[in-house]
Amino acid sequence: MISTFRELGTNVERRETLIGLASSQMLVQLSSMPIAMTIPSVARDFDVEVSKAAWMVIIRLLMLGSTVFLAARLGERYGHARVYFAGIIVLSIASVLAATSFDFNQLILWSGLVGVGGALITANSNAILAMVFDEKERGRAFSVPVVSARLGSLIGLVLFGIFLQFLNWRFVFLTSLPIGLLAVKYSYPLLKHHSAQITEAARNISINYIGAILMVVTLGTFVLSGLHLHGGEETFTSADAISYHVPMHLLFLVLLGLFIVVQYRTDDPFVDFRYFKHKYFSTALYTNATFHLSMLAVVTLIPIVVENGLGKAPIFVTLVLLPNQLLGLFLPTFAGWWYDRYNPRWLRPAAMMGIALGFLLVGAFASEVRWWGIPLLLLPTYIGSNLFNTANNAVVMNTLPESRTFASGMLETTRQMGHTLGTTISATILGLALPFAIELLPVPEAQLAYRDGFRFSALAVVLIIMSGSFVAVFQRTSTDKQPSRVVAPQGSGDD
Repeated sequence: MISTFRELGTNVERRETLIGLASSQMLVQLSSMPIAMTIPSVARDFDVEVSKAAWMVIIRLLMLGSTVFLAARLGERYGHARVYFAGIIVLSIASVLAATSFDFNQLILWSGLVGVGGALITANSNAILAMVFDEKERGRAFSVPVVSARLGSLIGLVLFGIFLQFLNWRFVFLTSLPIGLLAVKYSYPLLKHHSAQITEAARNISINYIGAILMVVTLGTFVLSGLHLHGGEETFTSADAISYHVPMHLLFLVLLGLFIVVQYRTDDPFVDFRYFKHKYFSTALYTNATFHLSMLAVVTLIPIVVENGLGKAPIFVTLVLLPNQLLGLFLPTFAGWWYDRYNPRWLRPAAMMGIALGFLLVGAFASEVRWWGIPLLLLPTYIGSNLFNTANNAVVMNTLPESRTFASGMLETTRQMGHTLGTTISATILGLALPFAIELLPVPEAQLAYRDGFRFSALAVVLIIMSGSFVAVFQRTSTDKQPSRVVAPQGSGDD
C-alpha cells in the first residue's frame, strides 16, 4: 500500500501538485467549520446578538456555495492553476483583514471574501488533480487533500479552543496567515506546471455572465432558505419561521425555473445541461449530494440529541464527533488505495449503507445508552463516510472525461447544496416532531421529546442515504464504463 502511494510522486510535478493541494485544502478547512467556535466571542466583542454574529459564518457558506461553479468556469477560461492560486491569496488576505476588523460590518465583508477565496480554491482543485493523475490513480491522489482537510479540522478544534480560552478570537482568524503562506509557497509551482497548458480553445471561451449571476442568486437563495434568519426560535414550525422559510423556498423554485428556461433558450449557456445526459455522471452527483446531506445531518442532529435530549454540555458534542475526525486521518487513504487497486463496485454503496446503519442505530437506541454510547452507535457512519468520500470524488471526475471543469464545478456545487439540504431536512423533521410548547414542559419530558424527534429525523435521513446507496449500486466504475456519447461543447478548454 505504501509503495503504491510512492508511485504518485514519481516526478516533481506530481509531488508538488499533491503538496500544494493538501496545503490549500487545510487552509480552506481552517477557514470554514471551526470558525463557528468564535461566534460567542465575536458577539461579546462587538456587542451584538449571537444570531447576528453568526452571519460571519453564514456569509462564508453563502458565498462559497453560490459561486463555486462560477469559479470553475473562470478556471476553464483563465487557467485552473491561476484561479486556484488567486483563491489562496484572496482567502489569506481576507482572513487577515477579518482579524483586524474595527467593526462588525467590516468583519462580515471580509468573511464574505473568505468564502469567495474558498470557492476559487475548491472549484479548481479537482480539475488540477485530474490533469496530473489518470483515472487509475485518482483514488489515492484524492485521499491526500481529503486527509489534509480532516487534519485542518482537528487543528482548528484544538488550537482555536486554546486561542478563545486564553487569547482572543482574532488569533483564530490570523491562523490562516501562516497556513496561507505555506499554501502560497507549495502551490506556486503549479502555476509553472499548468500555465503553459492553457490552449487557444480556452482563450476563446466566453462566459455567459448573465447566466452566471442568475445561478449565483438562485443558489444563494437556496442556501438562505435553509438558514434561520427569522425572529424567534431557530425552528421551522413557528409563525416567524413559516413566514420566512416558505417564501424563501418558493422564491428559490421560481429562480430555479427561470434559470433552467434561460439556459435552454440561450445559444451560450452558463451551465450546459447536455453533460447531465451522461447517466453515470449524473447518478454519481446524486450520490455525492446524499452523502454530504448525511454529513451535515450529523453535525445538525447530534448536538441536539446530546445537549437537548441527554442534557449534556457542548463539550460532550466534541467528544462524540471526535472519532470521526480521527478516522479521517487514515481511512480515506486506505479507501483510495482500495479503489485504485481493485476498483470495487460495491465500495461506495456499502459505505453509504454503513452511514445509514449508524443513523438507524443511534435513532433507535440513543435514549437507551449513556452519552459515550453515541459514538459507538455512530461508528458505522464514521467508517462509511471516511471510506466513501475519496472513492466518490474519483468516480465523479472519471465519469466525465469530456470536461474536467464541469465535473469539478458540479462536484463542489452538489457538495455545498447537499450540506444545505442536510441541515434543512433534518431540522425541519425534528421541528415538526417536537411538541408546539416544548419549552413549557418539565426537563425530563422535554428531553424525551427531543430524543423522539431525533428518531423521526434520523429515519428520514436513513431513507435518503439508502436511495443514494441504491443509485451507487448501478454506477459503473472507471475501468468498466463505456465511452461517453455526450459531445463536448464547442470551444471547451479541456481538450
